[in-house]
Amino acid sequence: MNKFIEWHNKQIDWWKNKLKVSWYTVTWIAFVKGALLVLLIFMLTGCAIGERKIKIFSVEEPRQQLEYPMPTPLQMEEIKWIIITSENADEVFKKLEEQGIDPVLFGLTDKEFELLSKNFAQIRAKLQETNTLLEEYKKYYEEYQEEPTTNNLAK
Repeated sequence: MNKFIEWHNKQIDWWKNKLKVSWYTVTWIAFVKGALLVLLIFMLTGCAIGERKIKIFSVEEPRQQLEYPMPTPLQMEEIKWIIITSENADEVFKKLEEQGIDPVLFGLTDKEFELLSKNFAQIRAKLQETNTLLEEYKKYYEEYQEEPTTNNLAK
């Protein structure tokens, strides 16, 4: 490293003597070279003075026609509910065994059955809301497809 510094100092002295300038002038020359280098870097990297404006073109694309069929209604399996109370439990189990059905109990209290009914009512309401939304989207797209043709006829 010392050799490099010595070589650099010799170069500075040689140029100082050749140009016949003072140390003050050498300092200014170094400053101007640095400033020019920074400006050159700014210009090359796009950080030049001024701002470029970007032109944006918007082209409206026509909507694609919806060709999705409406969902088909659910085909639910029929469930036979058997109400078992403490008074009829033996009789119900006996009937099931006679029919060859292995009785299995899934028990609900009257309050839990009420909650189950509320949950199904909420599901039904959400499905109706979704169907209404689908119908509105379909109307919206179909009306949009019809408008350009009626406007063309008027011209």
